[in-house]
Amino acid sequence: MGERITELCKTHSLDRKELVRRSGLDGELVRRIVEEDHIPDLAPLIKISRALGVRLGSLMDDREEGGPVITRRGEAEEAARFITGLPDKGRRDHQGLSFRTLAADKGGRHLEPFLVDIQPGSDQPKSAHEGEEFIYVLSGAIEVSYGLDTHLVREGDSIYYDSIVPHRVTASGGMAKILAVLWTPV
Repeated sequence: MGERITELCKTHSLDRKELVRRSGLDGELVRRIVEEDHIPDLAPLIKISRALGVRLGSLMDDREEGGPVITRRGEAEEAARFITGLPDKGRRDHQGLSFRTLAADKGGRHLEPFLVDIQPGSDQPKSAHEGEEFIYVLSGAIEVSYGLDTHLVREGDSIYYDSIVPHRVTASGGMAKILAVLWTPV
């Protein structure tokens, strides 16, 4: 993702200092994302995409298709893009939400569909960003902390919310798998 952000900065004639200013993010966080391929939660990635004037998916796309994009069974497994969450104590790798995009190469899309595996017990910070989110629980159960409330959402249930409200999605009990669809304004 760091290479893609660097490419987009060059395309838009932005240096790192201007990217930091436009995104409103801490310069050290942007440096870690670009140079170390650090993957934060979605909120900073959305701010970077907005600063670059591109949709969130542009930070992950290898190419863009104009027509429909079909992701066949098993292909989403190969399209693993990033994991969010705080590093485990004593380790540098992330434990938390593992996102696999379902429309990586679709050009001009306004929705970001993901299959997400959620590990139990992961330390996931709350995030807030523009847009809306729809989650359908494929297996297991999740807890969605939304503002001051917490909602238990089980297999077969769904939840739809405004993502400007601080929120966090965690597994409730064991491993959970969800279909998450994000909409963020460009």
